[in-house]
Amino acid sequence: MKLIFIVGIVLVVLGIASLLVPIPHSENHGVKIGDTNVGITTTHNERVSPIISAVLIVGGLGAMVFGSRTRA
Repeated sequence: MKLIFIVGIVLVVLGIASLLVPIPHSENHGVKIGDTNVGITTTHNERVSPIISAVLIVGGLGAMVFGSRTRA
């Protein structure tokens, strides 16, 4: 298998995964007064834009087609 074909497979898998799997993001908010620290941690699940996922999938499919062609 050619390298470009393998890269295409990886791009397609990443594109599909970016549609399905959210990316966790944590933030710490708090106040420190002397030796005392009062705070809260908030967690958000962010998703990648569907446009970026579509570009990854289409680019991966294009790389797979380009990589599967053999020269005569």
